[in-house]
Amino acid sequence: MLNRRAFLGTSTLALPFIAGFAPVVQGQLVSLVIDPANAKLTHESYGDLRIYLDGPTGQLRALTVGSLALKAGMVPHPPHQHPEEEIMLVTEGAGEITVGGQTYAAAPGSMMYCGGQGMHGITAGPHGLTFYFYKWKA
Repeated sequence: MLNRRAFLGTSTLALPFIAGFAPVVQGQLVSLVIDPANAKLTHESYGDLRIYLDGPTGQLRALTVGSLALKAGMVPHPPHQHPEEEIMLVTEGAGEITVGGQTYAAAPGSMMYCGGQGMHGITAGPHGLTFYFYKWKA
């Protein structure tokens, strides 16, 4: 997956760029609506990654919201873990989500929750899979 720290460094001044030019006021994301065309798009070998929001909010130290259109049979990375809690919502296609050592079939409407440091991963089926992800640190 896109390594935001390597891409941005640690400057909060760069947050509007990665957040699809979302305004940041007093170091926090502001309320807004972002069209997919205005999200930060990168074309990765495994699919198209969009980052809609990335930064602190009034309630959270960090919030990242994005989507990934995975190509057929692809994974963005091997199963992994990170400090943030995460929700994934499948909106198109089918595949598998692994969480907590179990693998589940995933299709539109399937949703995963994984607590911080929990192992999880996703694999697209033969026709690809699109999902949205929401990660945060309180």
